[in-house]
Amino acid sequence: MLLIHSIASLRQQLSSRQPTHSVGLVPTMGALHDGHLTLIQQAKEENDLVVCSIFVNPVQFNNPDDLARYPRTLEEDCRLLETAGCDVVFAPSVDEMYPEPPLLKLNFGELETVMEGAMRPGHFNGVGIVVAKLFNIVQPTRAYFGQKDLQQVAVVRRLIRDLSFPVELIRCPTVRETDGLAMSSRNRNLTSAEREQAPALHEALTLAHDLLREGQSTTQAKAAVTGFFTNHRSFRLEYVEVANADTLQLANEVLAPGQTAICLAAHLGNVRLIDNLVF
Repeated sequence: MLLIHSIASLRQQLSSRQPTHSVGLVPTMGALHDGHLTLIQQAKEENDLVVCSIFVNPVQFNNPDDLARYPRTLEEDCRLLETAGCDVVFAPSVDEMYPEPPLLKLNFGELETVMEGAMRPGHFNGVGIVVAKLFNIVQPTRAYFGQKDLQQVAVVRRLIRDLSFPVELIRCPTVRETDGLAMSSRNRNLTSAEREQAPALHEALTLAHDLLREGQSTTQAKAAVTGFFTNHRSFRLEYVEVANADTLQLANEVLAPGQTAICLAAHLGNVRLIDNLVF
């Protein structure tokens, strides 16, 4: 496995591959867990070469404290990736990716007005810029993203469509701990007591799912989740919404199979957690 820090070196390395070889890209911000490794495994199965990027992208953080707290574990990450069979790790510095602060502004329309877009102004502009840069640098055949960041997947889908990137977007299922908590790099920042409480997010999603399947309205399901968290006072619920799983636009009813997503975000201590359930 190669560890590369510069754009020029990565481009030179990739230029030596056979033109017919497919490349799978797994963009990450490091602090890897089994959820990331399932993306690597799927990319290995579907491509001749797998590139994993590790870059904590400052442009997508609108909270400096959140950026400072984000775990950085490059040495450990590389050990995991080598064991998983990754071919190339691209771990650039901030100066390498942004010799100057980017002036380009991307607006993803209605995706900027709901859920993560509404709560984190400018976040998706930063996501779009770094993903576009990675697509231009790596020129992958396929790019792999986890469903846990469902709205990010929708943003990347729009980026690919609007800018005609020749990249196939692969959305991979959320990987969970045995108690239902969605795997996330941010989970490392939970205290032991908070970690015991964290599976309540999945319980809340399951509650909403069951109510919707029973025929209750989206308003009733969301109210039930809000009530659920009044009994879990360690959490501060930021939002719960029912939306179209592809467009992330809010939905007033259950949609076709595979198209309904229940999404929520909540703070537990100093950690902001998001999760969703698609059905």
